[in-house]
Amino acid sequence: MGKLSSRQQQILDFLQEFHIDRSYMPSVREIQTACGISSTSVVDYNLRLLERDGYIRRSPDISRAIELVIEKEIDLVEVAMVPIMGTIAAGQPIPVPEASSYDPSDLEKIALSPDFTPHHAEDLFALRVKGFSMIDAFITDGDIVVLRPTTDVRDGDMVAAWLPIEEEATLKHFYLEGNQVRLMPANKEMDPIIVPADKVQIHGRVVAVMRKMNN
Repeated sequence: MGKLSSRQQQILDFLQEFHIDRSYMPSVREIQTACGISSTSVVDYNLRLLERDGYIRRSPDISRAIELVIEKEIDLVEVAMVPIMGTIAAGQPIPVPEASSYDPSDLEKIALSPDFTPHHAEDLFALRVKGFSMIDAFITDGDIVVLRPTTDVRDGDMVAAWLPIEEEATLKHFYLEGNQVRLMPANKEMDPIIVPADKVQIHGRVVAVMRKMNN
């Protein structure tokens, strides 16, 4: 990887922070505004340099299709070992096992760089995605989402939502609309799930995604 200019480092830092906060990548216009850059063409020029030097990957025909590439040695002591607690639906909700049914020693774990978990990595948990309702957010069947347990979420956050009446969980974007919650898929072929606000529980917000490379 080549040495970054101050502008490229600023853009890369913003991409990392935005993705951790929102679970998806910013648009070129959002990068321009946040980094105080004069034009979108200057943003695109720097993104091309970051891609050339191996810091990001882009799909030119898809909006927001920026993928971070982290290639640095990590001290194993600092690596967060995040347990995979089960499967979550990216589609119609599916039942999930009770937490009490897990033996922690039997859980599969993933190693996560501290670059993606700057605070309280010990609280994180992971779920394997089943389905295609979040495909427009570049999350597809077999990917793993890493979540931070919280009920404090904002409109647009990607969350693990628990529907207690159905005893089912689903992965969706969260929107509070009056006394209702809209759980929005990132797939134009699928309808949102709309439920009373008191009939849904938020179990976590997505902070990182690990993609299955052979999807």
